[in-house]
Amino acid sequence: MVGIFLSASVQAQSASYPNKPIKMIIPFAPGGASDFIGRILSVKMSEVLGQQVIVDNRSGAAGNIGMEAAAKSAPDGYTIYLGNIGTVAINPALFPNLNINPLRDFVPVTQVADVPSALVGNNDFPPNNVSQLIVYLRSNPDKFNFATPGGGSANRLEMEVLMKLTGTKMTHVPYKGGGGPAAVGLVGGETQVMFNTLPSVKQFMIANKMKSYAVTGLTRQPGLPNVPTLIELGYPEFKTGSWQMIMVPIGTPPEITNKLFAAITKVLAMPDVVERVVNGGANITTSKSPADAKAFVASELKKWAVVVKDSGASPD
Repeated sequence: MVGIFLSASVQAQSASYPNKPIKMIIPFAPGGASDFIGRILSVKMSEVLGQQVIVDNRSGAAGNIGMEAAAKSAPDGYTIYLGNIGTVAINPALFPNLNINPLRDFVPVTQVADVPSALVGNNDFPPNNVSQLIVYLRSNPDKFNFATPGGGSANRLEMEVLMKLTGTKMTHVPYKGGGGPAAVGLVGGETQVMFNTLPSVKQFMIANKMKSYAVTGLTRQPGLPNVPTLIELGYPEFKTGSWQMIMVPIGTPPEITNKLFAAITKVLAMPDVVERVVNGGANITTSKSPADAKAFVASELKKWAVVVKDSGASPD
């Protein structure tokens, strides 16, 4: 009888969902790609769901602090998590003592965006293109610093892969976020070069506040027609960027997960949302279903475990 009453209670809760504000945990500081995507989503989701979606930036420990806080939240749909390639797919391989297992502790809802990266440099750094950059770094091993939005970020692994491919060495300087701390540090000369998500640095690049070397992905990006892709330059390893995904704590009722899936996919089909996301340097990407999102996470965990091992990257 207890089980019947609990089931009825869950069904009633799901039917009335949402009837209070929803918190969206973003595991990075304001100003970066995740924050950019999350704030667009939160406003439009509030309109579609009829309840305010409040952004909660929980930065630190390469995104692990925010991810753990989200995983330990009540599975009632009122805390959602904006995970990304770094926290969800890379950190489990990079941090051997991580307490969170994305497939055990979360229910993936849907991908929301794929975000290309940009390879950029400080304006006072002598190299003006990728070829010059590689030659200069080879001639000056371990003399320069590269910034990242965090130790477990995809941007960190992108630089590790590039250094391994080109036989170059630099010192890693992790920041607590990309668009704010890491970008400002590069502009100010604290570091010399970095990969960062394009939305985090696109305006700096357009304003010529940093050198624009290249972008990842298959095509050149809108607003940056003169910036080549790394694939063009002979580095086919850099085909993709950093995906973003909405997830909820494990145990969240499927009815609520499905409501969130429907609301998010509706938001991401809105022309004004598409325009804002694309102009900001990202691409809309949605899953066919929560089950499809889960299968994608499983495949990404396997893929990036190999990349982490092959690159030799370790927590700083």
